[in-house]
Amino acid sequence: MAALDESELVYDWNTIDEGDLKPARGTVELDDETLRDGLQSPSVRSPSLEAKLEILHAIADLGIESADVGLPGAGPHVVATVRRLVEEIRDQKLPVEPNCAARTVLADIEPIAEISQQVGVPIEVACFLGSSPIRQYAESWDLDRMLRLVEESVRFSVDHDLPVMFVTEDTTRAAPEDLRRLYTTAVEAGAGRICIADTVGHATPNGARRLVRFLRGVVGDEVKIDWHGHKDRGISVMNALAAAEAGADRLHGTAVGIGERVGNTPIDLLLVNMKLLGWIDRDLTRLEAYCRLVSKETGVPLPDNYPVVGRDAFRTGTGVHASAILKARKKGDEWLADRVYSSIPASWIGRRQEVEVGPMSGESNVVCWLEARGFEAEPGLVGEIFRAAKEADQVLAEAEVLAICDGWRERRAS
Repeated sequence: MAALDESELVYDWNTIDEGDLKPARGTVELDDETLRDGLQSPSVRSPSLEAKLEILHAIADLGIESADVGLPGAGPHVVATVRRLVEEIRDQKLPVEPNCAARTVLADIEPIAEISQQVGVPIEVACFLGSSPIRQYAESWDLDRMLRLVEESVRFSVDHDLPVMFVTEDTTRAAPEDLRRLYTTAVEAGAGRICIADTVGHATPNGARRLVRFLRGVVGDEVKIDWHGHKDRGISVMNALAAAEAGADRLHGTAVGIGERVGNTPIDLLLVNMKLLGWIDRDLTRLEAYCRLVSKETGVPLPDNYPVVGRDAFRTGTGVHASAILKARKKGDEWLADRVYSSIPASWIGRRQEVEVGPMSGESNVVCWLEARGFEAEPGLVGEIFRAAKEADQVLAEAEVLAICDGWRERRAS
């Protein structure tokens, strides 16, 4: 049978009628919050400076355009770390634009200005202020005073040649007119970018779209809009994509979604989905290494069933799945084998579909396992491994299968 075109082998319901998700502004950038917001998780271990430098290089390797490198207003130890990270960007010519978080107080912005002047690298100030009625009530904040703080902090940043992203915390629960006044004040004071923060993970995709479109009408087309999401409801990736569809210019996230409470939007999953959607075309073969590096250095476990980079993402111990993969490989088409039971190609991140042998397996699993390791799938050997698998309570370890192979060969030779 003649080989079919790839498009004939997958009918994509995602793209019929209105078509797939598309970013309203044409291109979407990413901002990596791993080294700042990600480290606010109560379960993380703060990485060493050397580890942070390694993570910074991993961010650059993935083509992520910018990164939050800290909040210098937290004290001298953060100032020293931020300065070193920005020096690394400068000295190694890393294609990553640094930004730093700051409250809307001059004491937080002054050290950012000093670091920028000393190192000779522009650092975007991400100055933030709570915006929702519930936050204002809890803090006993007066909106007029909040507006004065916004104007003062943004003007101070601009006067010190620092680009500004003004962030309202808890934007997704804030009143429209409060947001209009806060963002208008920031833009009039010189902010070139604003950020919508779904601080407590309240948003839905429709809410994200409505909010982005509303604020685009407030700030106009020249001011850029960011989306910063959290995954409390488990829909942060979808929210971020919806925000971009509505006109957000940049999406924030962290490696494997580390961050406050249950975490931030996973930037690794944003990268994969953006590539699947055709928004980007870049090499993701270092994605797993990046995620495992952050997991190791922060002490946050990477679950086996984590999407794309988890140990089980491209492994199967099921007979029907293995049989389909085996048949695909026998057609001599690795593209087919990589997609027949996977919506995400393992090859994108430098992996291959793996077939394991266990109690849910068929003989096709054994054949795949043996052939993948250069063994001839002789019927007697296949049968012996298959029987052992059926008696096991989990997938057989490689050493167990190899021991069966060795024993079988020794008996054959005697």
